[in-house]
This record gives sequence, structure tokens and C-alpha cells, in this order.
Amino acid sequence: MAGSAVDAPSTHPPGRQIARTRDAVEAWLEAERDQLPLWLPVMLGAGITLWFVLPRPILWIATALACLATAAAAAAIGRGGRLAHAIAVGAVAMAAGVAVIGWRAERVAAPVLARPVVAGFTARVERVEPLVARQLVRLTLVPIGSATDGKGRRIDLPDRVRVNVAVAEMPKAGRGAVIRLRARLMPPPTAAVPGAYDYARVAWFAGIGATGRGLAPIAVLRAGQPDPGIRAALTAHIIANVPGSAGGVAAALATGDTGAIDEADAEAMRAAGLAHLLSVSGLHITAVVGATMVLVLRVLALIPALALRLRLPLVAAMAGAGAAIGYTLLTGAEVPTIRSCVAALLVLAALALGREAMTLRLVAGGALVVLLAWPEALAGPSFQLSFAAITAIVALHDHPALRRFGQREERGWRRLARDLLLLLATGVVVELALMPIAVYHFHRAGLYGALANIIAIPLTTFVIMPLELLALLLDMGGVGAPVWWLTERALGLLLWLAQVVAASPGAVTAWAALPDGAFALMIGGGLWVALWRTRVRRWGAVPLLLGIVWALATPPPDLLVTGDGRHAAVRAGDEVAILRDRTGDYMRDVLAANGGSIAPVLLGETGSARCTRDLCLAEVQGRSGRRWRVLMTRSAYLVPAGELIAACTRADVVVSERRLPRRCTPRWLKLDRDTLAQTGGLAVTFANGRIVTVRQPGDAHPWIDPPRVGAAPPPRRPQS
Repeated sequence: MAGSAVDAPSTHPPGRQIARTRDAVEAWLEAERDQLPLWLPVMLGAGITLWFVLPRPILWIATALACLATAAAAAAIGRGGRLAHAIAVGAVAMAAGVAVIGWRAERVAAPVLARPVVAGFTARVERVEPLVARQLVRLTLVPIGSATDGKGRRIDLPDRVRVNVAVAEMPKAGRGAVIRLRARLMPPPTAAVPGAYDYARVAWFAGIGATGRGLAPIAVLRAGQPDPGIRAALTAHIIANVPGSAGGVAAALATGDTGAIDEADAEAMRAAGLAHLLSVSGLHITAVVGATMVLVLRVLALIPALALRLRLPLVAAMAGAGAAIGYTLLTGAEVPTIRSCVAALLVLAALALGREAMTLRLVAGGALVVLLAWPEALAGPSFQLSFAAITAIVALHDHPALRRFGQREERGWRRLARDLLLLLATGVVVELALMPIAVYHFHRAGLYGALANIIAIPLTTFVIMPLELLALLLDMGGVGAPVWWLTERALGLLLWLAQVVAASPGAVTAWAALPDGAFALMIGGGLWVALWRTRVRRWGAVPLLLGIVWALATPPPDLLVTGDGRHAAVRAGDEVAILRDRTGDYMRDVLAANGGSIAPVLLGETGSARCTRDLCLAEVQGRSGRRWRVLMTRSAYLVPAGELIAACTRADVVVSERRLPRRCTPRWLKLDRDTLAQTGGLAVTFANGRIVTVRQPGDAHPWIDPPRVGAAPPPRRPQS
């Protein structure tokens, strides 16, 4: 008896505890049964993310098989419970995510230019994009036949190239034209430093094998379509009536074309948290659909025969659906627009069926459609910002407390105060939801976006867009000029608001590159909070806070080096100091942003470096107190070998775009052409010795080492 009394606590209670835990989980999932479908696109996206993160095909295959094995085990062992069902479906969705992005990457495979070259070639114009503010035209070309280099040698070009041409050098050549030109072409560049924009990945999925600059003269061999297309014609018409950046914003609202917006105004819109207004998405689709439905309802209600025989709301919903689809096609069918169009169609279908219109299920449905059709969109900021914003808005207004507050009967100023409070709360929540994504991709975060949007969103939705639509309608009779004048004044007010907010103290905070793990924790925690309804959602605060702490605790890098070794930046106190005086604006912004600074300074003007025309020796104060000596070459001229070798031995790190002598042996790192060809751009933190590289060993993603065409390697020099 004594033995059995002793043995009982060690056998039965654990079994009963497991059973109680399983029952509690089943009860929780039963309470959340309406929310479980929302995790389907999340798990699909998790599989797509794993494909981007894991470097080799064997790992992609192993991940997909492991997910399928997990699904089979859950189905076999789970005894038909809701937990087993959720695990099985989620695992299958993850496997599908890995498969769909892998299939997509193979389906779009196309050769890439081998090395930079100046080539003369004939091509068919596939797309024409005016960049009015930069006085450029961007052409997407399909080369015809082979090309020749500067020495007349025959070379092959990729299937599709993209070049920029100065407006003054561009002849009249529409889509479908055949032209002959010379262009300075280069392979699509990878990220210059860790955390920077990776155009090589984007170009791979777009089928772009080379990019560059077109050179005059350009001959038109066969004229293309004389009609530039509805989108281009509408953009040109709007810009002609509203000049400057105001016209660029008006064109962006109508057609999604942002090429006419001055860069300073575009930057002010980003800093003020108003850049989402320039990307045709939910706000614009909602305005178009709403205006169409109201107009159709009002017109049809005036005809008694139709009003008595037809369900006018259903007819208006069908008209709104047609307007949403037409507007999506007109604006170029970008990912945010497609997502918003799908969501709008689902909302209209719900209204037609008498169901609740705006729910997270509609958002999940839109995400599922986009991820299945364009899985690569998940890695871009457009998809992430768009879905984060709409998810945050719907989840906030779906909260019982906020729903009760919004449904209270109020009149007069109380109703106005309530609506303003709801708008402010929505703006704050959206800004908080978008901040990690903005920091991860752009390394900047705005602080006053919620306040700016309280004015900007109503101004855009209820003033600017209706005025613009009215002006376009009146232009059919040639009497739209007065309304265009009003539209220009309203757009000027919007741009003034952006400039005032952007110029306010502390409007923009600079961040260095965010660790991938911290970003994943914040996104995962945010989804957990947004998608559940019971108290379990509070546990999402744990990974969310861990991600924030991780991000705050990560110091900015002390040294940034681009993959070609030409550009570098070191940390000088709280500033980022760049190596070369003649650094282009784009590279200056890249080095500053990824170093955690708004604007860089010149290394030669700091007191911590000694620079000649050919060399710079910088002393960087590490956070541990140690001073690190970084030697960098800064010109194409050769430095005497003896002088360079002696300088190397006194430095901790040596950076050069050339191949350094074998006897150049710094104390720690030697970053010359051969090393950087293997690592790509890199970021170094001296305090912990952490080195982050763009290229990872064994990375087999197709844009890392794609099939090459084009220029042959330079001839070998005869040995003496």
C-alpha cells in the first residue's frame, strides 16, 4: 500500500495534467474558431519567408518535407481535435509557401548580364515610364538580335533590360516601337551594404537582366503605338493642368504615377508619414467605390420604374465593383492596389449577401490572393506596409470596447469629438504598426504621422479626390479650369502640411539596420495581438517587447563597406563619415541610413582622420573604449608598395577596391577586391567583433549567381 501511495503522484497526475492542458487548448481554440482561418495567409507567408532566409535548395526541400511530415503526424496523432487540425493545415500552408515561391523563382528565370558594358543594340519598347521630376524617361526594352560592344565585338544581351534616357534625348517612341541605341549597361546591383535595397532580387522577379543609361542618338526604326495609353495620357493631362509637385501628387492619386513629384516633396511626404497617400491602395479604392455607389444610387433613385423593380444597393455594388477593377487596371495593377481591389470586391460581395462588410477575413482573403499570385511581394515594403495598416485598422475597430464607443449615439459637438478621437486613435495605432516595417526597410521613423494624417486623410478623401474627379469630368466640355485651380490650392495645402511636419524638430529619427530576428519578433507579436480575440492575445506583447529591446540594444555599425570597395563610412561620434568627397546622392543616403544617421559628413573634415588624395587613416572609438585604426584607399592611383605595406601593419582594418599586396597584413581585417567579391558589402561592429555580410556562404538563391550572358571576359595579358 505504501509503495502504491508513493508511486501514484509520479504516474497519474502528469497524465491528468496533460489531458487538462489539452482540453484547455481545445477550449481556447473552440472560442477562437472564427479567427483560425486568419492564420492561413500567415502560415503561407511563413513558408515564403523561410525560402528567402534559408540559403540552399536542400534546406528548402527539407523544410517543405518537414512541414508535410508535421501535418501527417498531427492528423494521425491528434484524434481529430481542433488543435491537430490547426497544426496540420498550418504546416501544409507553410509547405505550400516554400513550394509556391520556389516555383515562382524558377518560372521567371532569365539570364543576367555578365559584366558592365557599353553596347549598341536594337530593341522593342515594352514600357515607357516618364520620370518628369528627374527629366528622365525609363524604358523597359526587349533586345532584338545580338549587340556589339565598343570594339565592334558581338555580344548577347539579356531578354529584358531597363534604361533611363534624358527627356531631351528621347525621340517620340511609344510602346511597341523598335529603336536603335547605345547604352551603358550593368548587371542589376545587389544590396550595397547589409540592410540596403536589393535591386538584384527585385529585378530577378521582374525579369530584368540589365539596367543602365541610354546614350544619344536614339533612332526610331519603327513607330510604336501612337496612343500612349489611357494611363499615360491621363497623367500627362493632369500634369498639364496642375504644374509642379502638386500635379505629380494629383497624377499619383489618379493613375499611381509618382514620376512628376519633386524628390524634396516626396521626401517630405515620407518624413511626415503621408507617403501612403501616393501609393494607390485602400484609401483610394474606397473613395472611388464609395463615390461610384453614391452616384449610381442617386441617379437610379430618380427613375421610379427602376427604383421599384431593382435592388438598387445591389446594382450600386456591381457598379462599384466595376469601378474598383477599372481603377486598379488604370493605375498599373500594383500589389497594394490589387490587394485593395480584392478586399473591396469581397466587401461588396458581403454587402450584397447581407453580411458584415469589413472583417479581418476579407483582409486575409486579399493577402492570400496576392501571396499565391506574387509570393515575392512578401519581401517588399509595399506589401508589408499595406497589409499592416489595414490589419491594424480593422483589428482596432473590431475590438469590443472600441466598437461600443463608436456605436454610441452622440449629437453635435460630442459626435464630432468622438469621431476625431477615433481618427486619432486609428492614426496612432497605424503609425505604431508601420514603424517597425519603416525602420527595417528605410531606417527612418516619423513621429508626427498620426497627427498629420488627421488632416491629410480627410483633405485627400473628401476634398482633393472629388475636386480632381469633377475637374476631369468638366474637361470633357472644356470648362474644368476653375476646378483645377481649386484642386491645385488643395494639393498645395497638402504639400505645405508635409513640409511643415517634416521640418519640425524630431520629426524623423534615424535607425541603423534592424536585426532580422528583432524584426521577426515584432511582426510575430503584432500578428498575435491583432488576430486573436481572447485574453491569449496579450501574450503577443512578450515577443513584441523582446523585439523592441533587441532593436534598441543593437548598436549601429562602426564601419560600412560597399561590395565594390569604392565607398566606405565610419562612425565618428554620433555621425556617419563617408570616405570619398565625390559620392553620389544615392550612395550617400545608403551609407547614412544604414549607419543610423540622417545626413553624413565627409571623413576628411573630421578630426578623427588623416587623409591624402589616395589614402585615409581613420581612428574609430569603439564602445569598449578601444580605438581602432582603419586604413582606406580613396582613389584609383596606385600607392607605392612599400608605403602601403608599412601603413597596413599599423592598421587594424584595411579597405580597398583593388587587390592588395600579399604582404599587406593588418592586425584584424583585410577587405580588398578578392575578399569583397566573396562577402559583398559588409557592416562591422568593433565592440563585439560582429561582421554582417550581404553574401552568405553557400547562398543559392537564383539572383545571387544567375545564368550569365553578354560581355566576354577581358583578354588575358601575355606573361612576360
